[in-house]
Amino acid sequence: MLKEKNLAQPFPAVVAVLDLKSFYAVVECVDRGLDPMTTPLVVADKSRGTGTIILAVSPYLRAQGIPSRLRVFELPKRDDIVFATPRMSLYLQQSAQVMSILLDFVGEDDLHVYSVDEAFLNLGPYLKLYQQTPRELMKTIKDTIYKKMKLLATVGIGDNPFLAKSALDLEAKKAKDGIAIWHQEEIQNKFWPLPIGEMWGIASRMEHRLHQLGIMTVGDLAQYPEHKLIALYGVMGKQLHQHANGIDHSNIREKYSPKEPGISMGQVLFRDYTMEETPVVIREMCDDLTLRLRLQAHLTSLVHLSIGYSASLGGFSHQMSLMRATDDEDTLYEALMRIYHRYVEAKPIRNVTFSFRKLTDLDKEQLDLFTDVETTDKKRRLQVTLAQIKERYGHNAVLRTSALLKSSTTRDRHELIGGHRK
Repeated sequence: MLKEKNLAQPFPAVVAVLDLKSFYAVVECVDRGLDPMTTPLVVADKSRGTGTIILAVSPYLRAQGIPSRLRVFELPKRDDIVFATPRMSLYLQQSAQVMSILLDFVGEDDLHVYSVDEAFLNLGPYLKLYQQTPRELMKTIKDTIYKKMKLLATVGIGDNPFLAKSALDLEAKKAKDGIAIWHQEEIQNKFWPLPIGEMWGIASRMEHRLHQLGIMTVGDLAQYPEHKLIALYGVMGKQLHQHANGIDHSNIREKYSPKEPGISMGQVLFRDYTMEETPVVIREMCDDLTLRLRLQAHLTSLVHLSIGYSASLGGFSHQMSLMRATDDEDTLYEALMRIYHRYVEAKPIRNVTFSFRKLTDLDKEQLDLFTDVETTDKKRRLQVTLAQIKERYGHNAVLRTSALLKSSTTRDRHELIGGHRK
């Protein structure tokens, strides 16, 4: 059994990450009065067809070897499965309540919300206050969440955020009490023997590239010359080397703000779309994202478009700089379509994502000799009025006539949160 570090020193470096186990599925079970440990429940909208993605499965099904991410047709053939249509507004409300409980134990500066079902906590300043070890304090928090909400949680604890996350993913989710602790001096035995693909932050493409360098395990990466990794991958190479050695200088109290802010929107289509149908979807999404741009009083000078084909047929991702920053939806749509027509192939399309980057404030707009100021101002006032109508009466209050087309997704999409029913 692990011995926890001496708590006599003030504010020891102790970070925990709490993950709500099978969050969507457990919320649905609790809401129905069902036991998630004995109920075969999956969160998926069956009305979208057998190819729809399952967002979560209950702990009962996970224990039987069914993964949390698969499609409906991949489920085992059984008659007792309970299907729950996703309710994103409910999940967001439950997540907010959990975060409120966490704030009963730590200050806002010591809580970092990582996702709707996961959060990091800086425990160091509170151990002396509560007179508890990190494990005891996190067990108290876990028990409080269960007592108030009947939600299950697992916890990773470490000397820094990376070790805490590694403890969560690689040990806590299998531990009997759902809690695991990793200290840096233990990584040679616990971490280094693992395949490189199990390290947090290593996606399949990076795993393949590291394999080509002869790096098969975390230990191989830890002992690989750092300067060579930096030469190959820049700053990421340095971070990979540090993480493999259990080093992470992240500070939860230092809130991240992007150097180049942007806004984005993505959509997994309900079916395969042809290359001729997809422009309707891009037009509608461009209208919506431009609305967000205007409501923030921003302009963009860089557009980025990604298209994903169906059935693992690949896709493309490219960007284009604009001559001048703008919030004009027609100009932005034209730029997106230039990228689209240049790179699209005659393959079934299933995913559309794009973003507006290099944002600047509207009051810093710079006009040029080729811009008709009066026409631009008139068009912007019209678009702002339409944006205000949508904000007040809903996004479906004013639509393009293309919304009547079979390929349109805008009316259904406006009824969703995060791509799922409210």
